[in-house]
Amino acid sequence: MALDAWVNESLYPAWGQRFRVKRWLARAESAFQDIAIFESETHGRVLMLDGVVQITEADEFVYQEMIVHVPLLAHGAAERVLIIGAGDGGVLHRVLAHRTVSRAVMVEIDGEVIRLARAFLPDIGGTAWEDPRAEVIVGDGIAYVREAPDASFDVMIVDSTDPIGVGEVLFTDAFYAEAARVLSAHGVVVNQCGVPFMQGEELAETSRRRQRFFPHVGAYVAAVPTYVGGFMTLGWAAKESPLAAHTPAEIRARAEAAGILGKTRYWTPEIHTGAFHLPPYIAALLPP
Repeated sequence: MALDAWVNESLYPAWGQRFRVKRWLARAESAFQDIAIFESETHGRVLMLDGVVQITEADEFVYQEMIVHVPLLAHGAAERVLIIGAGDGGVLHRVLAHRTVSRAVMVEIDGEVIRLARAFLPDIGGTAWEDPRAEVIVGDGIAYVREAPDASFDVMIVDSTDPIGVGEVLFTDAFYAEAARVLSAHGVVVNQCGVPFMQGEELAETSRRRQRFFPHVGAYVAAVPTYVGGFMTLGWAAKESPLAAHTPAEIRARAEAAGILGKTRYWTPEIHTGAFHLPPYIAALLPP
């Protein structure tokens, strides 16, 4: 990325988006990736890893609310949550908004992402970093899951980069086998599966892998403006019952008990249930 007035995202070689930069806040080359944080004219502060937009202050609420509230409320009794990645702290912040959660463990491989996010994106993680229910570990998520006891978590949220580079190991058979083992009897795992209009094989391949270890597999969608290319998909796998098997009234009651009802900007009980109704071009990527 050139240090000039514009930043071009490098996710796709022939198509993308760019931001006009007001000022640069941080640039670092960690042991794992290139990290950049800048203030844009239109989207507030922006975090990029290896030239790819991870989060912006303007629309982070869409992704964070949907990757957290949907699995926790669909589960219905999640008290122990494991987060892999999500070094900006936004997922941790949303998880701990659920007063029904008693423990949240976050494992992020790149401590430099956490350090820079806390320094330059403080509103994303908010007070989650100091919450006594939170345990933040700088380390390898694969190793943590491999060593965790059986049935030690109710929900696992994998907020990683795409399956290239440092995030690649989080899309393997070995990882999903261990994920199934450490989840409780009603356990659920959710992870981002890209924008299927441009990255359809990511959702298809991840779903096929999850199906080898979980009886219920599917996806739901969220419209995140800076994840260009249409709907973003969040792939899920469940041990006991499909995530979509709930009415808005059931989800509303659970949200009220969790203390998040009326406190969201994108998620609602109706958005929750509607997100599982996929356009045919996305549904066709899932296993039969």
